[in-house]
Amino acid sequence: MRIVLVGPPGAGKGTQAAFLAKNLGIPHISTGDLFRANISQGTDLGKQAKSYMDAGNLVPDEVTIGMAKDRMAQPDAENGFLLDGFPRNVVQAEALDEALKADGMKLDAVLDLEVPEDEVVKRIAGRRICRTDSAHVFHVTYNAPKAEGVCDICGGELYQRGDDTEDTVRKRLEVYHSETEPIIDFYRAQGLVVTISALGKVDEVTERAMHALKAEKTA
Repeated sequence: MRIVLVGPPGAGKGTQAAFLAKNLGIPHISTGDLFRANISQGTDLGKQAKSYMDAGNLVPDEVTIGMAKDRMAQPDAENGFLLDGFPRNVVQAEALDEALKADGMKLDAVLDLEVPEDEVVKRIAGRRICRTDSAHVFHVTYNAPKAEGVCDICGGELYQRGDDTEDTVRKRLEVYHSETEPIIDFYRAQGLVVTISALGKVDEVTERAMHALKAEKTA
């Protein structure tokens, strides 16, 4: 299957993408991984992206699209892929359609992870990261440390990242609503959108998503 995963920040896209890609036997292609891989490998597209990022500017759509097209052309994506973080706007969605059409392919589904805005704020603003090891992540509500402000694993100090504050999260949501959310209507017009609730335990959401995608495939 060829799937695009969409949803607001804090919807759990990265987590769900990893599980869904494994269950479906297709590669998980994320924008972040594309940028890191191209920059570390010193590709032409990576150099272009780095020059914009170093200057504090957004990477142009054509560079992001180029990276995505290169990745989708690799052998492991021959039988499908799951795109996470791309397309990010309607221009990118149109470019993706054109690229797939040129190769005689099309998307099978667009999985929309739905989460209430207040829950998004609660999820992100409640995160606390260990200063000693950033892989140690806690949450003031869902995964609270035994001692406030102290990592259970290594004893390091827990802190709230600057981009995890409530004000910043709400600004990120505004950007999502204005730039990314319109692609849902774009794909809904093509009959591709499958919306599921992203509330609940991780495995419950994954099961919900797999059921919805299988139903879409047999429809």
